[in-house]
Formats: sequence, structure tokens, C-alpha cells
Amino acid sequence: MSNPHGLYTLADLDDDSIQRIVCRTIEIHTDRSAHTRPLTGLVTGLLFTKTSTRTRTAFTSGTIRLGGAPIAFGPTDLQTNTGESVADTGRMLAGMIDLLVVRTAGPMHELRELSGGGELPVVNAMSAEEHPTQGLADLATLIHHFGGLDGVRVLYVGEGNSTAIALARVLSRQPGCHAVFASPPGYGLPQAVLAETAATAARRGGSVIEVNDPDGVSGDVHAVYTSRWQTTGSSKPGPYWRDAFRPFHVDAALMDRWPGAVFLHDLPAHRGEEVSGEVLDGKSSLAWMQAQLKSSGAMAVLEWVATA
Repeated sequence: MSNPHGLYTLADLDDDSIQRIVCRTIEIHTDRSAHTRPLTGLVTGLLFTKTSTRTRTAFTSGTIRLGGAPIAFGPTDLQTNTGESVADTGRMLAGMIDLLVVRTAGPMHELRELSGGGELPVVNAMSAEEHPTQGLADLATLIHHFGGLDGVRVLYVGEGNSTAIALARVLSRQPGCHAVFASPPGYGLPQAVLAETAATAARRGGSVIEVNDPDGVSGDVHAVYTSRWQTTGSSKPGPYWRDAFRPFHVDAALMDRWPGAVFLHDLPAHRGEEVSGEVLDGKSSLAWMQAQLKSSGAMAVLEWVATA
């Protein structure tokens, strides 16, 4: 493999790699046959220890469409479940398969251990710290809709979770793009990520800021994004955490503040919690297009790993 390091975090990617993956996502979305089957003769392992509909289906079908063969591993299928170390498992897998796509609620360092000492390219299909492939699909969705993000302002409403971290990292790389993250106190982006992405955006003429009240957001907003309050593999302290999130519900009243703004959601959604059905299924919603771009996005990531 020409790119043995895979994709662990968007912080590892340079601007050219991000733009290459996003451009290919849009190209493949437009024409699913716009590739040369770069995974022909290769085997992709798919290790999903947490539930997944879109991401698992996207990487499985993407592997097949690109000419590869997928092998699926469930949460109890590997000997890590009986005590084998993650490092030993990765060393063994590196001698049998060519790529590994992993979803886990565990830390990112486990993904690096699964690389078999760097021999096996690993793709982070969501970990506790970040959901990089979601961020790339989100960026592709926004660019597909707006054409470019210079002067575009994106409002993310909800928890600073793995999806929000990835979104901050991709938006901060776009010249002139401005991102506002509105989160309940104590549930925002990690301070290190906020500082990193704010500095990155400032160097490109954009901004990344965090607020604790969506009602306090003034000025133009071109896209509103939210995600599930209770994300896969996560838990929250205390029985009354939902009370802190209720003011962050995205409904028609919020969207009406910015006529013409589009709506995004990484799905699955809980109508009536983080978003109303009226908004999710309404004319401003790009959520279903966003889900479709996860399919071409998975193909673009697999191609990038196989050929970069």
C-alpha cells in the first residue's frame, strides 16, 4: 500500500489531501463509475464495535464498487474479546488484509495499535475523539451546495461531539469560512480543539467560535447543523442533562431567523429532540443528500488510502 498510515484524524491531513478527497466525493456522487476500481485484488476489513447504518453500508458497498472484497467483523468476533491485545490483533491482520475500517467508542490510540506497527492502513470510521469521514462528507455537502465556502457562515447547534470536532477541523481549513458552535455549558468542543481550529481558521481569513446560547447568535447564517444529543457509544452525567439541551432544539422558529439557510444533520435523528420533523423533512434540509454523500465519500477515502 502506498499510504500505510490511513486516516485517523483530520488534523493529520494537509489542505491538499482534504480538498482531493472532497472533490472526489462530489465527482463520484455525480458519476459512480468515475474511478478505475483501485481496490481490485485488495481485501478491506470492517471492524464495527458500535452500531452503524450509513457508515458501515457506505464502506462495505464502496469497497465492492471499487473492486475490493470486504470482510465484516462484529463487536465480539475477534480474539480481543477474549483478551488478545489490540497490538497483537493488528499485527496479525496486517498479514492478511490490505485495509481496515474501524468504528469504536474507544480512544484513537487503539486504531493506531491496530495498524500492526504502521503496516496496515486504518480508517477511523468514528472513535471517541473524532468522526473524520463524517467531516469530509459534510464538507463535500456544503461545497456541493454553495460551490465554495468563502463568506459562508455555518452554525452548529448541540454537543461538541466527535462529529462537531470533525466539522470544526474541515471548516477551519476553508478560506473565509466562519463557524459558530452553540453548545450547552460543559458540552462544547474540547478546549484544545477549539484553540487549534480557531487559529487555523484565522490564518485563512475565517473564524471558529463557541457560544452557549443559540438565541444570542446574530448576523447571517447560511447553514444550520445539528446532531443527536445522545450519540453512539456516549453517555452523559446526571439524570437531567436533557434540560440543558432543550434550548438547543432546532425548529422552524430557529430556521426562520435566517430565510434561505439550509439544514444539515449527520443522522440518525430523533425528531422532537434535537430537531423537529418539520425542519428535518422540510425544503431547506440537505440531510438526505448529506447521507448519500457518505457513500461516495467512503469511496473517495478508500481510493485516497489505496493510491495516495
